[in-house]
Amino acid sequence: MFPFRVVSDAALRVAGSRVVRLAFVAVAAGFGVVALSTQWDGIRHALTRLPPALVVAALVLAMAALLASMLMWRLLLAGLGSSLPVRVAARVLFVSQLGKHLPGSVWPMLAQMELGRDHGVPRRRSATVFVLMMLFSLATGLLLAAGTLPFAAAAEIRGFRWAFLLIPLLLALAHPRVLNPVIGRLLRLARRPELERPLSGRTSALAALAGLAQWVLYGVHAWLLAVGLGADPGATLPLAFGGFALAWCVGFLVVVTPAGLGVRELVLVAAFSPVLDTADALVVAVASRVLLTVSDLLLAGAGATSMRGVRRTVDEPVT
Repeated sequence: MFPFRVVSDAALRVAGSRVVRLAFVAVAAGFGVVALSTQWDGIRHALTRLPPALVVAALVLAMAALLASMLMWRLLLAGLGSSLPVRVAARVLFVSQLGKHLPGSVWPMLAQMELGRDHGVPRRRSATVFVLMMLFSLATGLLLAAGTLPFAAAAEIRGFRWAFLLIPLLLALAHPRVLNPVIGRLLRLARRPELERPLSGRTSALAALAGLAQWVLYGVHAWLLAVGLGADPGATLPLAFGGFALAWCVGFLVVVTPAGLGVRELVLVAAFSPVLDTADALVVAVASRVLLTVSDLLLAGAGATSMRGVRRTVDEPVT
């Protein structure tokens, strides 16, 4: 344990420097821009097939979904003892989430730990909330998908139904009577201090509602894109809700690609296949990826700009 502790302490000290933070934002944003530019021909073709007003509406919904995810993160953080103003919470989360465009899944968590520390959030609490946010997002997303897709696209999603097997485990873990002892045990194993405040049932319920809200907004965003290409509005609605949620969850669980690149599109095309041909379903998937990446960059850009002049409010030891 000693060598690991020494290495982790040194790594976190380096990550706390201003130069490293600026480099993180620049590199992560660069990966997002590169992801768009390398597929520009296909992106341009996809977007030109959709009415501009509809594309703008879908972009607004994508940003609203990200704001709902920020509210969930803020609720969980406050529930564990660190209440941040909405503006500060948005800055920390959206800038740190740029890390999901980098290879590997650890970058958003490390960024949240350092940016949160500027505002008095202990690193172990930021790391815990990062895991909790993924837990609640997966649980609510898979639950929504299980409640919609089997009735609308049973055959098309057969290859991805393994993800539904996680629902009982995720729902059990989301309950405070199970979750709090698990968190305590993991912290003891890592030789970290236990959390000062356990997660309450009220906080868990509110976080689950915020998670469902983000999936509804994402679903309407995908629904608009599909309807814009001629899909039947009524038949498409459950496919959009469940299809996007399942696509995101499977993309997250397949950790070898940044932000579920490729995997999310594959699942989304399968989910929309009952109402769109493969080419049109692929247009929806590509357009959705573009709009979500643009949303990430816009919100993170606003957050990074607001970070100017921010000074550390604590000098917390590594815990």
